[in-house]
Formats: sequence, C-alpha cells, structure tokens
Amino acid sequence: MGIVRRQSLINTAITYAGFGLGAINTLLLYTRILSETYYGLVGVMLSTATLLMPVLSFGIPNTMVKYYAGFKQRKDLQSFLTLALLLPLLAILPLGAFSYLANETIGAFLARKNAIVADYVGPIFWIGFFMAYFEVFFAWSKVCLKSTFGTFLKEVFVRIGVTILLLLLFSGYLSESQFLYGLTALYGLRTLVMAVHALKLQPLKPRASLPRGTAGIFKYSSLIILGGSISVVLLEIDRFMINQYIQIENVAYYTVAVFIATVIIVPFRSMNQIAYPLTASLMNAEDYKGLRELYKRSSLSLLTIAALIFLGVLLNLEDLYLLLPENYRGGFQVVLLLGLARLFDSFLGINTAILYNSRYYGTLLLMGVLLGLLTIVLNAWLIPKQGLTGAALATFISIALYNVAKLLFVKWKFGLVPWSRNSLMVFALSIGTYILIYWMQFGFHPLVNILLKSLLIALVYLGGVIRFRLSDDLIQLIQGRFKE
Repeated sequence: MGIVRRQSLINTAITYAGFGLGAINTLLLYTRILSETYYGLVGVMLSTATLLMPVLSFGIPNTMVKYYAGFKQRKDLQSFLTLALLLPLLAILPLGAFSYLANETIGAFLARKNAIVADYVGPIFWIGFFMAYFEVFFAWSKVCLKSTFGTFLKEVFVRIGVTILLLLLFSGYLSESQFLYGLTALYGLRTLVMAVHALKLQPLKPRASLPRGTAGIFKYSSLIILGGSISVVLLEIDRFMINQYIQIENVAYYTVAVFIATVIIVPFRSMNQIAYPLTASLMNAEDYKGLRELYKRSSLSLLTIAALIFLGVLLNLEDLYLLLPENYRGGFQVVLLLGLARLFDSFLGINTAILYNSRYYGTLLLMGVLLGLLTIVLNAWLIPKQGLTGAALATFISIALYNVAKLLFVKWKFGLVPWSRNSLMVFALSIGTYILIYWMQFGFHPLVNILLKSLLIALVYLGGVIRFRLSDDLIQLIQGRFKE
C-alpha cells in the first residue's frame, strides 16, 4: 500500500486544491458573473462532451492499464503504444464527419427545449475530442505509476484557466459566447500538455506492425467503450436530460448541487489514479492475497474519509447555501441523494478495477448497459414530474443498483468482499456524529458557522476513528507517519 498511499495522498491534496478553485468558480464567480442561461449552457456542453468522451477514446485508457504491464518487457511495446494512439481515430473520424455534416440536425435535437444549445454543436464535439485524448495520455502516465501531474492537469489546470476566463469576462474583455470558445481552447491546451508529459515518461517510436494479441486488444477496447459510456451515463446523463425537458437555467442550479456532492468522491478518484494499474498488476500476477488486502483496505480507507466529508457537507449545507444567490438555494434533497450515491461508490473501493481487469468484464458491461438504459428511462420519467429532485433520484437509484450488482458479482466470482467489522463501526460512528451535531446551531455569519461546525465534526468523528482504531491508513495519515 506504500505507493498507493503516497500518490493517493498527493493526488488527494492536488484534487482538493482543484476543488478549492472549483468552489471559487462554482459558488462565487460562475453564479455572479455568468448569466444563469449561459451557466446552464456550460453544464450542458461539458456533460454532453463527457458523454461523447468514452466513445471517442475507443476504450483506450482502460486498455492501456490492462495490457501495458504485459507488453512492458516485450519488443512490441512500441507497436502497442502506436496502436493505442491510432484506435481512437476509428471513432473520432466518422463521428467528427457526422457532427460536421449533420450540424443543424444535431443542434435541433439538443435545442428541443432550449434554442441556445444549437449554436454550440462544434465546440461540444471538440471538447469531447480533447477530453478523449487527454484520458489516453493520462492513462499513459498512470501505467508508468506517475499520476500526480495528470491529476494536477485534470483537477487544477482547467479550473485556473476557468478562473482567468471568468475574470476576463467580468472585466469586459470577453463576451459570454467568447468565454465558451475560450473554454474549448483550454481543454485543447490541457491535452497538449498532458501528451508532452506522457511522451517524456514513455517515449513513442511509431511502428507500422501490429502487436501480438491485437484482436483481443481490439475486442477489449470495443467492449470498454460500453463500460466507459455506462459509467459516464450514470454520472452525466442527468444534466443532459434536464436540458431536454426543462429550462436550461435549471442545469445551472443542478450543477451547483452536483459540485457540492462531488466533493465526497475526491479521495476515491485520487486513489483510483494509482490503484487501477496496481490492481491490473496484481491480477496479471494472480496475487489474490494482495488483491484481497488492497480491496479491503481501499474500501475501509475511502469509506472512512468519504463519510467524514459527507457529514461536513450535510451538516453545513444550510449555511453554505446562504452564501449563494437566492436562485441557487434549496437543493438539499439533490445533494443528499447524490452524496449517498458517491458514498456508495467510495465503499466499493477497487471493485470496478477488479472487474475491468478480469475476464468477466463482458458480463459487467451487460449489466451496465441494462442499468444505463434504466437511468435514461428514470430520468425521462422523473425529471418532468419532480424536476431537479427527480434527476437526483434517478441517478441515486441507478448508481445504487449498479453498485449492488458489481458487489455481488465480485463476491460470486472471486470470493472477495470489501466490508469488515470496522466498516459497520464507521457507519455507526457517522450516524451518531450526525445526530449529535445536527441539533447544534450557531447564530454567527455562515462562514463562521461552517468553520465551527466543521471543527466539531472533525473532533467527534476523527476522535472516534482514532479511539476505536477503525482505519490504520487514516490514523497514519492523521499522525503523519508515512514511512514507505
């Protein structure tokens, strides 16, 4: 766990720095500088581009992680890397041509409820393209066990760029439309920097020959397109479909609630940057003892940290909303439902990594396709009836069912479970902390209230974690003893 702990700590610090910037952008600048219509449009553009990204990347990020270790000592490594860069073009070229030729038709579909979206079909495709190749080169660096710079580019770089663009907009140097094109260019610059870094870690010497096992690589990548699409659908389809059924301003309000809830999953995202390739290595070496330990420890560590953040979010939410413009308030149910979904994700630890790197990934994809379709149906049903709460409820139900299916499948095929006695104690401690502090209200400025309540949450919760030794990794983090 040494390398996981070290890079997870660095990645978490970088990611939270990014979320700090994101908080400034989302809660302060976007809500006050950009109109609600254009802020909603930003949400639609990024969500739609994110939905495109798994298809445009052709599953290569996961393919890199799965196959790189097997090619590392072989002469055809360069053939594999060359293939990894070229395969996304099988999706990008035809979809790019279709986007260009059918621009008006696509625009009419996206603008069914909100006409403004029709003018931005091109930027949506380009952001999706840049996201796809960024993930390819990010995976390139991950397999070299160097994930921190990519995490910086993903979590901090773009947010710094957004801050600059918003300040330029506020100063009158950009129009709202120019801001959106600047955002597109920002994603392109990020991809270019990531490519230069990845190629320094593992230089490419293009080869025209195909590597051994190309058929298997192509099959795996094709199926992973579905897997990546499913994961993205579960996380992003809600904002896309809000645009299809109700006014685009609601996407702006929902985006704020999504950002608040997403803070909970930062440790999970940070650990997975390095845990994914390590899981692949353990499975390739058939080290199931090491895999079992990584599964349980990752689950317990992530659950313990995510529960603390979830408590901080819920117990401070009322004061946090007082800091926002009035139209952005009132999303408690949305944050609660999305937060519970993120907490469940954290509890599963490396569950998804195990399945993606096993021979059972096809079954996982089938389950995911069914649940992805269910997500679309639930959103189409609940958004017109319950608005933003309906979108959050659809996301929660879908993610919960998907996670239960993955949990049971890993138990069935590998005999592995993430939970332990300490996991139950973490849940009990979380509930007790919530009940104790919920009744404590302060009459100061919202920022002071948030600070005081957060300190109380940390004292009670972390005190319980240390007293009952619920997570050795978190205790070592608190004590600052990282010897490895």
